[in-house]
Amino acid sequence: MKAIGLLIMSLGLLACSADPTPLAAEVPFGRLGSHEVRERGRAMFLNKCAFCHGVRADGAGVRRQGLSRRPTNFRSRDWRASADPLQVYSVVTRGKRGTSMPAWPTLDDDDRWAVVAYLLSVAKENPQ
Repeated sequence: MKAIGLLIMSLGLLACSADPTPLAAEVPFGRLGSHEVRERGRAMFLNKCAFCHGVRADGAGVRRQGLSRRPTNFRSRDWRASADPLQVYSVVTRGKRGTSMPAWPTLDDDDRWAVVAYLLSVAKENPQ
């Protein structure tokens, strides 16, 4: 019985770990437009994110069936129209509360911004 209580408490703490407040970071707009940075972000996306978000970044990853909500389709014009670089960076950094989107604390700031640069470029290149 004690083990079940600890498990429930651990799951509750995990669910609360994704802080919804934006990070106080400065957006490196110059790097977001860099082809090299976007390509590095694409490589990281394929390695860490495509399992859920799909190799085309369209939300159709092989793991999407097991998730509580469909992963974001980054090719969507609606997503791109509302996407704010700092907000995207915050979600990559902290995860997204109420979803299966985890935090990525193992990525350093440069890697996180590279992923953001790639995601922001996806809808522009081939919008759906």
